[in-house]
Amino acid sequence: MNRELLMLVDAISREKSVDREVVFGAVEAALASATKKLYEGEVDVRVAIDRDTGEYETFRRWHVVPDEAGLQLPEAEILLFEAREQIGDIEVDDYIEEPVDSVPIGRIGAQAAKQVILQKIRDAEREQLLNDFLSRGDKIFVGTVKRMDKGDMIVESGRVEGRLKRGEMIPKENLRTGDRVRAVIAEVDPTARGPQIMLSRSAPAFMVELFRQEVPEIEQGLLEIKSCARDAGSRAKIAVLSHDKRVDPIGTCVGVRGSRVNAVTNELAGERVDIVLWSEDPAQFVIGALAPANVVSIVVDEERHAMDVVVDEENLAIAIGRGGQNVRLASELTGWRINIMTAEESQAKQAEESNAIRALFMDKLDVDEEVADILIEEGFTSLEEVAYVPLQEMLEIESFDEDTINELRTRAKDVLLTMEIAKEEKVEEVSQDLRDLDGLNGELIGKLAEAGIHTRDDLADLAVDELTEITGVDEAQAKGLIMKAREHWFTA
Repeated sequence: MNRELLMLVDAISREKSVDREVVFGAVEAALASATKKLYEGEVDVRVAIDRDTGEYETFRRWHVVPDEAGLQLPEAEILLFEAREQIGDIEVDDYIEEPVDSVPIGRIGAQAAKQVILQKIRDAEREQLLNDFLSRGDKIFVGTVKRMDKGDMIVESGRVEGRLKRGEMIPKENLRTGDRVRAVIAEVDPTARGPQIMLSRSAPAFMVELFRQEVPEIEQGLLEIKSCARDAGSRAKIAVLSHDKRVDPIGTCVGVRGSRVNAVTNELAGERVDIVLWSEDPAQFVIGALAPANVVSIVVDEERHAMDVVVDEENLAIAIGRGGQNVRLASELTGWRINIMTAEESQAKQAEESNAIRALFMDKLDVDEEVADILIEEGFTSLEEVAYVPLQEMLEIESFDEDTINELRTRAKDVLLTMEIAKEEKVEEVSQDLRDLDGLNGELIGKLAEAGIHTRDDLADLAVDELTEITGVDEAQAKGLIMKAREHWFTA
């Protein structure tokens, strides 16, 4: 029987042009599957076939897991301390094995064995095709629409298939079976049962790769696309940088009579592309990203990672764009939150902020309005600045003598110390389950405590915009924290 097993493996290996090791693995899987059926529960079985004699052994095994993790699969796992009672130097993720009776190969049934073997071979062939395709390093998948599958398109390139999901298509684009399609490879999922290559025509990466193909200077390293933002099928912005002073980045991407940018636009169903010059200066970058609107002035808030951009009335609609499209794309392109406002709105906001700072200084430093206004005019916006700006800089304020400055600094430090003690007291009121929540650090816990958020349920009850307002985190992080806080609702 063992000799027949070896002959069977050799025959299948030759017939399917698959490595013998793959066939051996399929037979071992079939034998292991048959053995598992003799036990109750999710046991783990390993079968080892001798590649020379065809003899095989069967082992039941247990995966070693950390003591604190507990047993998720009692029939197939063992805690570390129990495992070390049997093998002193065993570690987590090792296995303890126990020989068990082997199932005769005849018992698994020829058909069952054949199905497992053929499936393993199909998987191996599929994996080989995928690896061969990916080894070429192509980032754009070029193929033909083969069929529709639940609203998604299956695109075939040679013997490899990719899945273009409905949400990754360009809106209003009408693709049909047999059409030639290009898309960027967004993800490769080896565990997927169908096509393992996930495609996208709406991702910013697709536009970047299209420009890379149309503009040789990008491939040569003379130009670089720093970022891209898209409203697929409608409008997009890309930021480009030249590494060679002789090369005009915008003109090079546009091409002679617009040939290069038009080639990209035609592939993207007429999507209009704004090409922006990237700048290390965030304010200058934002000004370029908001084109064609003209910016009057800009105020950068590093702490909030936001900018207030002032435009005149006639440029307001252009800066915002239809449905807020222009400012939204500019924000995505630059990574900064952009607030568009008129000069009047900017003045009103600055006045409101000055009033708030004035009230803070008058209340906390116990000074009159005149002293508070002098501090504001000198650029002070917080108690921390008053307390810790180098003494020499403050001595340059002509309106204050040295004694006044020292008194202001002392008062500011005392207030900050008092506020810190009060903050720590509030933090102590925060429950341990909230402190232990993944993603929260001391700073965020302090901000939550200030807002009266003391338990995991308090956090779970918040809306995303409320959490971003309290902590200053972005929307994605806020959503993630709230979902983690709600997890115990569904696992209890």
